[in-house]
Amino acid sequence: MRLGFFTRLLDEVPAGERYRLAAEQIEHAEAYGFDTAWVAQHHFDGAEGGLPAPLVFLAHVAARTSRIRLGTGIITLPLEQPVRVAEDAAVLDLLTGGRLEVGVGSGGTPSSFAPFGHDSADRAAIYADHLETLVRAWSGEDLGGGNRLYPPAPRLLDAIWQATFSEAGGARAGRAGHGLMLSRTQPRPADDPQATLADIQRPIVDAYYANLPSGARPRIVASRTAFVADSRAEALRCAEAGLGRGRLPFELPDGDLDTRIAAFDVHVGTPQDVIDSLRADPTLERVTDLVFQVHSVDPPHPLVLRSIELLATEVAPALGWAPDALIGRPG
Repeated sequence: MRLGFFTRLLDEVPAGERYRLAAEQIEHAEAYGFDTAWVAQHHFDGAEGGLPAPLVFLAHVAARTSRIRLGTGIITLPLEQPVRVAEDAAVLDLLTGGRLEVGVGSGGTPSSFAPFGHDSADRAAIYADHLETLVRAWSGEDLGGGNRLYPPAPRLLDAIWQATFSEAGGARAGRAGHGLMLSRTQPRPADDPQATLADIQRPIVDAYYANLPSGARPRIVASRTAFVADSRAEALRCAEAGLGRGRLPFELPDGDLDTRIAAFDVHVGTPQDVIDSLRADPTLERVTDLVFQVHSVDPPHPLVLRSIELLATEVAPALGWAPDALIGRPG
């Protein structure tokens, strides 16, 4: 299992400072042995996510790191020109020494589509078309008029990850031999509001495995919210503030903090609290990559750095992870 750090770049500071802090967090994760780092893409709404240009940001981070793999989680592919994505990713992969991972998805914010000249209702069809073009480009196929991608990037065919909330999406990723990306939380079905995240994601994983070509290596990322602090009281103070900021994709349920933590699949507390909580999630037994983010708790930057340290030194090893390398660990 690989260990990853994920950020939506939501620190309560101006955009430029968000980027500086996120880069520092990724550098810190690398120093503590994390295998991967992922950034989300969001357009227009800084309260939802602070980064519209993930490949640009990752180019900056690549120059400040040497080992950690760098991924998009995700590029909203219907809102992009796919040949340009293929070109930018090809160049960035060379600059990183082959460290790029490309997560793609159909997008989640309907209001973002209009400025790009698209209707959100058409997202599935546009996504399928753009993904096909991306694969053709990295496969070295003729893109029209005898033109083929330069620089060539066949390696990126094995670096594609598809994010999905649905069984159909899991099957699609499996058939393509791509990686599967599972969300940190999902809305509960109207007919089963008490369903656990594992209940919802199990059929997605089943569909992925059922459709994976014979001999293909499964690749499954599970993103999870995990905020680890030196005391449970400190962790809960941050959770109380973060879960009340209105950044969640659906309304908070009525009830106390414990109810909200459970409803939005947050793993929070001391290292042992988080270890126990994660061990209760059977989905994690089937994944190849466990990726942690602090959203929607979003604690202050120094506490994010401390959480990274505790995840790497106490939580992840208890779940079976061991670092391949440590470089320049602070202190």
